[in-house]
Formats: sequence, C-alpha cells, structure tokens
Amino acid sequence: MTDHHYALDLVWQGNRGSGTTGYRDYDRTVLLTAAGKPDLLGSADPTFRGDAARWNPEELLLAALAQCHLLSYLHSAVNHGVVVTAYDDSPVGTMSQVGQGGRFTSVTLHPRVTVADAAMVDTARAIHAEASENCFIAASVNFPVGHEPVIEVAGS
Repeated sequence: MTDHHYALDLVWQGNRGSGTTGYRDYDRTVLLTAAGKPDLLGSADPTFRGDAARWNPEELLLAALAQCHLLSYLHSAVNHGVVVTAYDDSPVGTMSQVGQGGRFTSVTLHPRVTVADAAMVDTARAIHAEASENCFIAASVNFPVGHEPVIEVAGS
C-alpha cells in the first residue's frame, strides 16, 4: 500500500468585527490556498447564509467526484484502446438535511464522451463502471455515485 498526502490552507475571512456573536453576525467566506495553485474562494451554500459567488463545499464535492471519474475514465480508455476526443460532465447531487445536520444521499454524473470511431462506442460506455470503481473519491464516500453517460462519435 502506498500513502499519498495532500495539504492546503484555509483562512476564514468572515469576521465582520464581532466574530461569531450570533448566527447572522459573520460571513461564511473562506480562502483556500495551496502552494503553486490559484486561490479558491469558498463560502457556504446561499441557503446557509453563504456567498453565491463563491464555491461551496457541496459544489466542491461534486467537482471532485466528476474530475476523479474523468481522470479514471481516461486511464481506462487508454487501457481498452478507446480514443476519447472530448469529454464534459454536468453532475448533480442530492443532499438531505435533517435538523442541523445532513448528508449527501446520491450523486449522478452525466458524462458526454466523444470517441474517434463508432466501433469504440460499446466499450466507451462499458468502461464507465471500471472508472467508477477506480475513482479514489467515489470509493471514499458513503453514498452511491451513479453515471448516465452519453457516447458520441467524432464527426457524426
């Protein structure tokens, strides 16, 4: 087994002068930084008094799952001789809130994959399952991550 370690810095930027004296007295704005990378502006979901112009943790989780699936998929494509020429996704997730807590109950990825040749379509569709199994992030969450792919052929 090989361990990989990841690190970043998070700074809360939401003190309006009185700290957390009340639920409405502070901003949920944060700054995420990591060496050699552009800063990422974060906040809470607007439902939880966050800034809609900043990324919230729920969106970042969707982004992590979609990006991980993409990278795992591209690796599987190479291993199976599928030439992918384009890929995009529009993931959606459901979070159920119960009282003060909540949890994601599901995420569905909607990858749109373009392949170089019509003979690759069936394999291109099938390797989404393999990519899902190989995605480190999907393997780390306790809810189902499904995929509903659309496969197209370049030039058609």
